[in-house]
Amino acid sequence: MLGFAVLQIILRNFFQSGIQWSDTFLRILVLWLGLIGAMIASRQGKHINIDLLTKYLPEKLSILSNKFCQLFTAIVCGLIAYHSFLFILLEKESGETAFANVPLWLCESIIPFAFAVITFRYILMLFSDNQSYQQ
Repeated sequence: MLGFAVLQIILRNFFQSGIQWSDTFLRILVLWLGLIGAMIASRQGKHINIDLLTKYLPEKLSILSNKFCQLFTAIVCGLIAYHSFLFILLEKESGETAFANVPLWLCESIIPFAFAVITFRYILMLFSDNQSYQQ
């Protein structure tokens, strides 16, 4: 990605040309990379969290607080997955292309998939007794 972006900068600045679809392609790659990273982070329990409260709570309350956060995260990610799926259906109907005749909906399909995976993982964490996800 970095090499492709540098190539585009060189082409624009020194040759007054460039690859027409490169900006769109790079934005889509960033979207995919970010959401794949989010899925990996949710699998490994290395997602971003604010654990200030849990550091000072007694162990039982800390576990309860973590379970509440897992439930809340699963609900929010589930809602995002559902509504982004509806969005993808609308994009598919529009028939727009992103670059090189690649349908836009296909490029955006990572959104509902990633959030569905994250939802599923948080539901598993919620019903798991394994506290290895919490630090």
